[in-house]
Amino acid sequence: MEYTTLGRTGLKVSVAGLGCGGSSRLGLTAGHGEDYCVGIIRQAVELGVNLIDTAKAYGTEQIVGAALKSIARESVFVATKQKVAEGKNLISATDVVAGLDNSLKILGTDYVDIFYLHTVLPDTYDHAVNEILPALLREKDKGKFRFLGVTEMPPKDARHEMLQRALKDDCWDVMMFAFHMLNQNARQQVFPETLSRNVGTMIMFAVRSLFSTPGRLQQDLKVLATEGKVPAGLAEKSQPLDFLLHDGGARSVIEAAYRYARYEPGADVVLFGTSNPVHVESNIKAILAPPLPLADVQKLEELFGSLVGVGLDKPNLKS
Repeated sequence: MEYTTLGRTGLKVSVAGLGCGGSSRLGLTAGHGEDYCVGIIRQAVELGVNLIDTAKAYGTEQIVGAALKSIARESVFVATKQKVAEGKNLISATDVVAGLDNSLKILGTDYVDIFYLHTVLPDTYDHAVNEILPALLREKDKGKFRFLGVTEMPPKDARHEMLQRALKDDCWDVMMFAFHMLNQNARQQVFPETLSRNVGTMIMFAVRSLFSTPGRLQQDLKVLATEGKVPAGLAEKSQPLDFLLHDGGARSVIEAAYRYARYEPGADVVLFGTSNPVHVESNIKAILAPPLPLADVQKLEELFGSLVGVGLDKPNLKS
């Protein structure tokens, strides 16, 4: 495993972070039991992952808590999250603090290393800062969490408008946002400021269903070609990204996607999630592989650099 410093937090985190949400939720979505899901976490930790990312909304805090019973607490960094709104209904500071306390109870720990305000939208940001933040900082002083973060909601904020506002404030230690091969606009709109302000970054959506679901990439590219947003020739190919697959390049599109996200300047941690033990190791190996060839990176930017909002759909949770 390779490790990096997570911005101004000073935490030495693994460049591969275990995401406990997404469509897999460590195996819960597929109907696997607690022991199986805990095994995914233990396997990742044994391979050097020391950043475990969960949330109340994921429904996996109890799995992380069960795993922590057999993992030295000081050997891993745990992050969890609470929303500031449900639909149009704003959540009070009192309820967010109560949610933090409940998360600590479920996780079986006295503190979390990073506590995020979750899926904050441009129109809920003022509520997060003016109403919730002061209460949270009092809880931080009590030792309930070490660093404060904020996460965007990519399907509804494809241009990172909330984060662009948040980066003008100096209260966020870590930010989580979407960045992938067909969704590159964080390069202009987020990374320059996180680098300038030394804010830690967690990259989500590096793979998701766009690259992992058979036929999905081809389907989306056909729509984009019809709209004139990508070359028509891409829509006619069974493997539209075959230029990435060559000696010295990537062995699969998924590997390419992880490598692309990992080596973007300013990217600290690339989150991966899975319900398959085999994929734990392969995902980590992909994240640890060398950068993609410069020519391939440049072609990805040439083809897809102007796209906005591609592949940012919500996870398909069936249970």
